[in-house]
Amino acid sequence: MQELTIVKVGGKVVEEAENLASLLRDFSAIKGPKILVHGGGRSATAMAQRLGVETKMVEGRRITDAAMLEVVTMVYGGLVNKNIVAGLQAHQTNALGMTGADMNIIRSKRRAKGAVDYGFVGDIEAVDASGLTRLLTAGAVPVIAPLTHDGQGQMLNTNADTMASAVAAALSDQFQVMLVFCFELPGVLRDINNRDSVIDRITPEIYQALKKEGIVADGMIPKLDNSFAALEQGVAQIRITHPQGLAGGADAGTMLRLK
Repeated sequence: MQELTIVKVGGKVVEEAENLASLLRDFSAIKGPKILVHGGGRSATAMAQRLGVETKMVEGRRITDAAMLEVVTMVYGGLVNKNIVAGLQAHQTNALGMTGADMNIIRSKRRAKGAVDYGFVGDIEAVDASGLTRLLTAGAVPVIAPLTHDGQGQMLNTNADTMASAVAAALSDQFQVMLVFCFELPGVLRDINNRDSVIDRITPEIYQALKKEGIVADGMIPKLDNSFAALEQGVAQIRITHPQGLAGGADAGTMLRLK
C-alpha cells in the first residue's frame, strides 16, 4: 500500500514567516503523495480586530457568528491558504488550495445549540476519499483550509485538527497514512517550560495518566483525542512535532500509538 503523508500545521507556524518558510521547504521535500491541512486562528483574530468584528472565545474555541464567518472564510480560504499555495509553488510543489466545499471534499452539519451556541461551526459528517485520491493520483498536493459546508450552500468554520484526523481516517483504506501535527513546540512536553522534555511515545494508557497529572491539558487534549480516534480508524502512524521535525524523520517529536 502506498504511503501518504498528511501534515496539519497551525499555531504560530502559520503566522510567523520564518517558521512557515521552514515548514514549506521541508514539506515540499517529502516524497510521495501528501496533503497539507492548515489553521490560521491568530490571523483571523487580527483581521477581525482590523474590521471591527468582536472575537468571542469559549474554552479556546471560537464563536462563529455571521460576521466572524465572513472573516474566517476570507482569511482561511483566501489569505492564509493562497499564501501557503504560492509558497509551495516556489518549491515546485504543485499545490491546490481548497476548502471542504471544493469538490464536495468535506461536508459537515452545523453544531447543535447546547449550553454554548458556537454559531456557524461545522461537525464533520463525510469526507470524499475518492475525490482526494483522484487529486493525489493526478499529482496535485491539496492544501485544505479549515472550512467545510453543509451541502445546502452554507459555509462552516471547522476545527483544523479534526479535519486532518478525519481526512487521514478516510484515506486509510487507500493509503498507509502518516499524520503529522506540526506546531510551535517540538512535541508533547513533560515540562512546558523545558523544550527538551519531549515525550517520545504516548499510548492511550499513558495519555490518561498524563491527563490526570495535568501534563497534558487545554488545547492538547482535543488534539490527542482526535489522534487516537484516527488510529482506531486505521491511520498507520501519528506524530506531533515542530516544523524542523518534518526533516527529522519518524523519530522526531512525539509518536502516538495504540499499544
